[in-house]
Amino acid sequence: MVNSTNFLSPNAQLALDTILQQDVRGVPSWMLHLMEHRYIERLAGLPEGSYQRDPDKTYLAMQRAVGTCLIDQWIPRNPLDMGEHGYEGRELGATTGANEIILDGIVIDSAESVVEHMEQVLFPELRAAVEHFDEDARVNEIIAQERDTQGLFGADILKTGYAFVGFPTLEYYRYGYTPYFSAYALYPDVMERCFSLQADLALKNNRAAARAYRKGGLPPLYRLDHDMADSRGTLPSISSLEKLWFPHFARSIAPLVDAGVKLIWHCDGNLMAMVPRLLEAGVRGFQGFQYEDGMDYRRICAMRDRSGGELVIIAGSSVTRTLPFGSPQDVKRELDFLVANGPARGLFLACSSSVAPGVPWENITALVDGLRYYREHGR
Repeated sequence: MVNSTNFLSPNAQLALDTILQQDVRGVPSWMLHLMEHRYIERLAGLPEGSYQRDPDKTYLAMQRAVGTCLIDQWIPRNPLDMGEHGYEGRELGATTGANEIILDGIVIDSAESVVEHMEQVLFPELRAAVEHFDEDARVNEIIAQERDTQGLFGADILKTGYAFVGFPTLEYYRYGYTPYFSAYALYPDVMERCFSLQADLALKNNRAAARAYRKGGLPPLYRLDHDMADSRGTLPSISSLEKLWFPHFARSIAPLVDAGVKLIWHCDGNLMAMVPRLLEAGVRGFQGFQYEDGMDYRRICAMRDRSGGELVIIAGSSVTRTLPFGSPQDVKRELDFLVANGPARGLFLACSSSVAPGVPWENITALVDGLRYYREHGR
């Protein structure tokens, strides 16, 4: 079991104790997801070209070298899509510039085509997945997946949950923004049916996930990740989400909430209108704040979960403002602010999201030094 004190290094134990919201001296570090290859290599202490030759080994060496305590999303090859000047992925999809979206022979170019595909293809697929869901097999699959990754990390870094819990999502990544949100506005009954079917499947999956947490002794933290806002606010209106989405979201995550798993929500954009509602549904913390878009860090950290407990917060230096455009002193001041205003128990530090190429090296070293200071000395 990964929660054995004898198994974990001091860094990983610090992460587990923080998840359990015990009194700890240090502030643990969450993963650093750097996208610039030479920075990964430099921090790992390996020669130039190492990341391209062996991305998994080099990326993990970097995490160990910077003192990472906790990793949830294990994506060591993700920076391979990134060059010195940014994203170099070759595939163009529904949200990355595809000229035409065709799904199962249906051209997705209108609200009506989205509805047609949902009713003819997506809804039958969801119903079939619900009917044939194998809970026992899913329990074993989740445990094996998490144990395999924890085995890769060894005792140095704690692995927590990501990408095995389900909940209803906005299907823009499948249909494209304009067709999907046109359908969302014009056919709310179809959208709710989609959320309901997704929740039916998620409920079965999450019952299995709750069993996996108990049977496998997994650390009781899971990060939910789905972008539902931009810098102006939620993508659909909050009133429509309250009616169409939140009831199905809440019922889908209930097995994990009841099992005591601390679900935290990844924040992109301005999600302030969603924060109280997510807490009401059973979410117990947040990660990744775009402070410049209106995410009120002080206010969020002062909130409580629906049982009255402090939130788990993974805070970080801004990857859209401070790291690329600030100075090393700005990085230090931001970390100081995050610690001073974070929860007394349950705080992690890192970056607000992935660090794109072009950040000054001096800011990276200031970040790593700041994380080390708080990890070793605490507040």
